[in-house]
Amino acid sequence: MTPAAALVVSDGQREALTVMTKSQTAPFRQVQRARVLLLAADGVANAQIAQRIAVSVATVRSWRSRFEQEGLAKLVKVRAGRGRKPVIPQAKIDEIVELTRNSKPRGQTHWSCRTMADQVGVSPATVQRVWAARGLKPHLATAFKLSNDPRFEEKLIDVVGLYVNPPDNAIVLCLDEKQALSRTQPSLPMIKGRAKTMTHDYQRNGTTTLFAALDVLTGKVIGDCLPRHRHAEFLKFLRKIDKEVPEGLQVHLICDNYATHKHPNVKAWLARHPRFHMHFTPTSSSWLNLVERWFRELTDKALRRGVFHSVPDLITKIEEYLDAHNDNPKPFVWTATVEEILTKIARGRVALEAVNQ
Repeated sequence: MTPAAALVVSDGQREALTVMTKSQTAPFRQVQRARVLLLAADGVANAQIAQRIAVSVATVRSWRSRFEQEGLAKLVKVRAGRGRKPVIPQAKIDEIVELTRNSKPRGQTHWSCRTMADQVGVSPATVQRVWAARGLKPHLATAFKLSNDPRFEEKLIDVVGLYVNPPDNAIVLCLDEKQALSRTQPSLPMIKGRAKTMTHDYQRNGTTTLFAALDVLTGKVIGDCLPRHRHAEFLKFLRKIDKEVPEGLQVHLICDNYATHKHPNVKAWLARHPRFHMHFTPTSSSWLNLVERWFRELTDKALRRGVFHSVPDLITKIEEYLDAHNDNPKPFVWTATVEEILTKIARGRVALEAVNQ
């Protein structure tokens, strides 16, 4: 039999095939094809190529023919109907997805790989692959709550407007409470191969209320730890803000709907200080207050792992973190637009209504 003519390969194609044969990350089948085509381009007979590469002569002919028709463009693609056939029927995959999304195992709140595997008659690894391919994570749950505030959109536009286009000086105010905790045993330090450890239980040694006002423009925080969370303490904090903010600047305060902020004495004080402007977030919308982001930093970096044997100890640690933050403040940048938030809220309401039907 007359040997096949040498395969016509351009310089660019030869260079690409050579690189492919030396790849340590390309699929083995792809490297095989590149080696076959280079040997064919050198005029080696199909039978000799098949023997060297450990494939059949028919496979060599098929790869040569496909290269002549399509070039390198589809070298790495498997033709329709070729390749490994799916082991799991599509009907079984659809059943797993349907059960995961629209049902629960008896007496339980969600599916696990093993309970689903027992239900549909496949391996837990198969269930995990089906879930991973479709982004299904029944073991995870996140918290959310849609606000029922009748003035939600009005308040949303007001608050986001201050973030996106703030006046000369916009201070975001949020109130929070931090507890003084003492672990029942000392913490063990971090060492190689072991993270820092803490006991799971604690003793309550009293609480303090941290009042904080975050400056949206600079990221600096005005803070004060007071013993209680009443209108009297809130008024004391307002006076502190009044002293620290330069005269002549308007002060816009964003806070929640807690009754302390609307006490008659607070309203009277605000009336006597017209440069103060209150902006209330919608109910159940603490996520809209940027100072909550700063409170998370405070909790993660200074309080969660701390051991406080007394309220003064707790206050000292909070003030240390506050001073360190103000030495190098970084503002939090609000990026979500009103339209994006309202669209997301609308999707949430549609999904919630579908669940309640």
